[in-house]
Amino acid sequence: MKNIIVQKFGGTSVADTEKIKNVAKAVIREKALGNDVIVVVSAMGHTTDYLIKMAKEISDSPSSREMDMLLSTGEGVSIALLAMALQAQGCPAVSMNAVQVGIMTEKVHSKARIIDIKTDKIKSHLAKGEVVVVAGFQGVTDDLEITTLGRGGSDTSAVALAGALHAKRCDIYTDVEGVYTTDPRTVPHASRLDEISYIEMLELARVGANVLHPRAVETAKQYNVPVRVRSTFKLDNLGTLIIGVDEMELHRPVTGVASDLSQARVVVCDVKDNPGTAAILFNSLAKENISVDMIIQSYARKALNTNDIAFTVEKGDIDKTLEIIQKVKDRIECSNVFVDNKIAKVSIVGAGMIDRPGIAATMFKTLADLGINIKMISTSEIKISCIVAEDQADEAVKGLHRVFHLDCEEVAEVNGDLPDV
Repeated sequence: MKNIIVQKFGGTSVADTEKIKNVAKAVIREKALGNDVIVVVSAMGHTTDYLIKMAKEISDSPSSREMDMLLSTGEGVSIALLAMALQAQGCPAVSMNAVQVGIMTEKVHSKARIIDIKTDKIKSHLAKGEVVVVAGFQGVTDDLEITTLGRGGSDTSAVALAGALHAKRCDIYTDVEGVYTTDPRTVPHASRLDEISYIEMLELARVGANVLHPRAVETAKQYNVPVRVRSTFKLDNLGTLIIGVDEMELHRPVTGVASDLSQARVVVCDVKDNPGTAAILFNSLAKENISVDMIIQSYARKALNTNDIAFTVEKGDIDKTLEIIQKVKDRIECSNVFVDNKIAKVSIVGAGMIDRPGIAATMFKTLADLGINIKMISTSEIKISCIVAEDQADEAVKGLHRVFHLDCEEVAEVNGDLPDV
């Protein structure tokens, strides 16, 4: 039985017909190695943005169902054109949308999660020697309603297909050459990583690295699917392989630095220090599908029997968040609410941080030496995140990247010692 390779190409890779022809060459190259190939593609270029713009010109608040119907058409164009390009180059191919494949999702529009993938039809086409080109980003419910998967949906589609078909590997082709220690646009000496673990990539994706969406990484980890992030335009470059941490040698305590400017900080002041107060607040937010990231509850003011609760949400959710807080204001008895839109979350990530003292101290001292004040702190076994002023984010990233020896001329060396703190 042949190995199955799933390839995913993003919108920039299929932005026009010439690029689609180039993608076809990459697909044929993989098939020539003796593998069965499934290709997942996104909509061409800025198609999705264009479709959203048209919808907004029609209605200020289009229904989520009709938006899914509209946005799912973008991938339909891409898969048909790529199948044609493969056929024109002598490679048997067939395009399939989510309904034809059987990519089954929950009954949620715009942010659906995949619950099952039917593999029989794909396997029958692979048995005929055909490349199967699948529409990413979309699914179907058991009552045949079209859904979309939200941000990173095509990556998630590709990894889920790889898991369902027990693929040897899932290759995510994009316009960058792999995963870097930080954004090269911020730090020109950032290093491309040959390997990174699922848990490190997941944390980096959650704290601002835009190479892969966290849902795609979670799916890869769940099914233990090796994922390779590589460039569509430099096919000889193998990019970055994402695998289990047990399969890696950990040379550095910190693998990467990321910043996220998409969040805002909300402070709910003088809430009653009673059991259940936080539950009322965050249950109300959860019911409206608002994801909360960092949470800090201050030390209670005993004389007033109150404390403050600070948390972060996506900037796009601020208005809805404030509406919800207003509805529960009397129940939690808060005195005021403050919003800070000018923040950034700066994070360091590394599986080598586990049981390594001094990492947090080094991070905090570096920021202090740069005159950067920390507004909130959140930690896990392999991540430390700090909220800082938005206009200091780049300086913070550069300083942390330097102090943890992640510049390209140093990254190949074993980083056994931490800087003095």
